[in-house]
Amino acid sequence: MTRPDPSPSPAEQLVGLLDLEQIDLNIFRGRSPLESLQRVFGGQVAGQALVAAGRTTDGQRPVHSLHSYFLRPGVPGVPIVYQVERVRDGRSFTTRRVVAVQRGKAIFNLTASFHQPEPGFEHQVPMPEVPDPETLPKLPDEIRAHLGEFPESLERMERRMAFDIRYVERLRWDTGELRDVEPRSGVWMRAIGSLGDDPLVHTCALTYASDMTLLDAVRMPIEPLWGPRGFDMASLDHAMWFHRPFRADEWFLYQQESPIATGARGLARGQIFNSEGQLIVSVMQEGLFRKLDG
Repeated sequence: MTRPDPSPSPAEQLVGLLDLEQIDLNIFRGRSPLESLQRVFGGQVAGQALVAAGRTTDGQRPVHSLHSYFLRPGVPGVPIVYQVERVRDGRSFTTRRVVAVQRGKAIFNLTASFHQPEPGFEHQVPMPEVPDPETLPKLPDEIRAHLGEFPESLERMERRMAFDIRYVERLRWDTGELRDVEPRSGVWMRAIGSLGDDPLVHTCALTYASDMTLLDAVRMPIEPLWGPRGFDMASLDHAMWFHRPFRADEWFLYQQESPIATGARGLARGQIFNSEGQLIVSVMQEGLFRKLDG
């Protein structure tokens, strides 16, 4: 008789990662998994900080924007403390400021604004025409097919990856294929498993996901996305605007482009659409790209 697998699904692991421990009125503590990465994943810190901010509101106003800076690299395996400042509770808007602290030093700060929905006029850009996600290969399968033996590091990535990621255009695997490649990228994504029904969890899960592939657009013309890297890459800041309700465990299209890269910094912007073509989130981020020696 085969026993059921007791290990949590990737989506359950993500929900657990976003479930902060409240240790005082405005102070929360988040787990930081012990991994082989040099630094804590930025999307994790941003998602946890937004959870902390949301936990200090009445829950009736969804977040409509966040602006954040990555100040220091986080250390994997060391808990992160989130200190929330209740900046404003107005009639329509709520503002929170969060500082993430690890080993006594600030590693990240975030300002989030929450807005009571109001009626108004509407317009939006159209969603690009791209292949249906179900017709595209899963990212681990695509990597495995091109690289042959799956590297151990990617095996670990596959086990913990909370999102199904599918690139809408074929990936380039050799620098010789990069001629005339434009600095843009698109992926379909959705959480692997249910995230429950708390809107804040879905917002914070998508915040986590928004940092996974955005800087791909900067790298597209200079090196293959998978394989040895020629640059040390780090997120510097991150801003998001949430336009409509959504579920992060349903397919969404993340269109990304880079308008400029200069001075060892690359700027990327993203638009996230649901499967019905509605623009649900806009994203901006700048990344640091330092050429590795050798």
